[in-house]
Amino acid sequence: MGTITSQRRKVEARWALAFLGPWIVGFLAFTLGPMVASLFFSFTRYTGTSAPVWIGLDNYITLLTGDPKFWNSMGITFTFAFVAVPLSLVLGFLLAYLLNFKIPGMKVWRTLFYLPSVISGVVVAILWRGLFDEKFGVVNFVLSWLGMVGPDWFTNSQFALVALVLISLWGVGGGMIIYLAGLQGIPTSLYEASELDGAGRWQQLTRVTLPMMSPVIFYNLIIGIISCFQYFTEAWILTKGGPDDATLFYNIYLYKNAFLYGAMGYASALAWVLFFVVLVFTALVFRSSSMWVYYEGEVRKS
Repeated sequence: MGTITSQRRKVEARWALAFLGPWIVGFLAFTLGPMVASLFFSFTRYTGTSAPVWIGLDNYITLLTGDPKFWNSMGITFTFAFVAVPLSLVLGFLLAYLLNFKIPGMKVWRTLFYLPSVISGVVVAILWRGLFDEKFGVVNFVLSWLGMVGPDWFTNSQFALVALVLISLWGVGGGMIIYLAGLQGIPTSLYEASELDGAGRWQQLTRVTLPMMSPVIFYNLIIGIISCFQYFTEAWILTKGGPDDATLFYNIYLYKNAFLYGAMGYASALAWVLFFVVLVFTALVFRSSSMWVYYEGEVRKS
């Protein structure tokens, strides 16, 4: 009996390896391999066409002490993240909360709010370029109704970043769906018990809904931070980092160094700095989760 079980396990292991094999090969060839290569190139002077020349920590020293555009791009990315992430979290939750009510036609509204999140970034950028057009855009047309003169959004250094923050909210439907799933997973018995205790809508929201939704908020927060630090497509299509470097996001500066300036080694150093920045912020959020994330069935010591 033991021999048969052992043979069966070997067969299952071979089948598991056969199914996992393509993913393992793809991970080694297209993820881990390039990461190791970029780590090596970050210590070299490398253009992408010539042989890399080892220069040690020079790339890192240059970007930290002698490259003002590095700090400018980092500051713009931080500003964008600190504004866009909270807005997307709040708006996504509010939409999900409203779309959780059981009224006729609600499935249609859920679909309409979710659809924008599945459209590709390039198409979204082209769409919003027309909407924010200075002369013919809908945004400035609406502002004119309110007695205001709309700016030329993407050529004005004061408004370009504001426009990109607003555009980032276009895809809030993705987070909304996750919130909606979380809301529908909250036991109705909790609301019934709170009603018996005399809790109103606001108390149910703050004492029942938000604590039970905290793991979902935590997940969306992590995803939002990572996404904002990788923001690239819409900004590149609409502004190329301008005007006057007002939208020079970190990834745009990295891209320019790698593919426009021919500084592939320096771009690799930029990529690894970004990796550690995202890692630190993610770790801080995970560290803080014990103070505000509640898991059902968890007993906390007072």
